[in-house]
Amino acid sequence: MHRRREIYAGRIVKLGLEQAVLPDGRQVELEVIRHPGAAAVVPLHEDGTVTLVHQYRHAGGGMHHEVPAGVLEPGEAPEACARRELAEEVKLRAAHLRHLAAIFTTPGFTDERIHLYLATGLSPAEGALDADEYIEVVRIPMAQALAMTADGRLTDAKTICALHLAAACLREGA
Repeated sequence: MHRRREIYAGRIVKLGLEQAVLPDGRQVELEVIRHPGAAAVVPLHEDGTVTLVHQYRHAGGGMHHEVPAGVLEPGEAPEACARRELAEEVKLRAAHLRHLAAIFTTPGFTDERIHLYLATGLSPAEGALDADEYIEVVRIPMAQALAMTADGRLTDAKTICALHLAAACLREGA
């Protein structure tokens, strides 16, 4: 069992110093950010296009292309979060939601885990952005989105993972 000294507790993250025992038995003190987790979703339309958000990210220095995503609310299942974010950010509903993977964003200092989904059977939905969000909705061919990951125009890690996993599902015919 590790000990933890809380340094900061915010709306989403908690930063603390934790005592940990390494596999070789050494004890160390580590800075760890605890995070409730998140869900992200690739909205894939029947014509092969995907809906992305072009979102302002202050910490990232400006606008970033991303798949719709959001933080899990207390007690919320990842699939429910994916559906909620799909409606809120891009005003879409999915008839089918396939779990692609769950990834750790940066396990060197946080336990943030994002569940990635592929959404198909899309139809319009009602939704509203959170007060702290600035989003432009963009719909582009999947091939263009993948090209943007290769040429550096799209740099968000969860989005790169989600797009490539979704493309692999399409290649497999699943």
